[in-house]
Amino acid sequence: MDTYEYRVVSIDGDYANLQRIDQETDDLKLVARALLPEEIAEGSELIYECFEYRMK
Repeated sequence: MDTYEYRVVSIDGDYANLQRIDQETDDLKLVARALLPEEIAEGSELIYECFEYRMK
């Protein structure tokens, strides 16, 4: 499976905006916080692999 790296740009209630950092893009991905590690904060870096997010 592919591995993607993201940075948490902002947190808005039950959702977080993620920006991909392993390739150049200005697009943001809106993800439910229930799918993300509890300890995330703005600026946290995540790895997405095998349908799961984990802290970098």
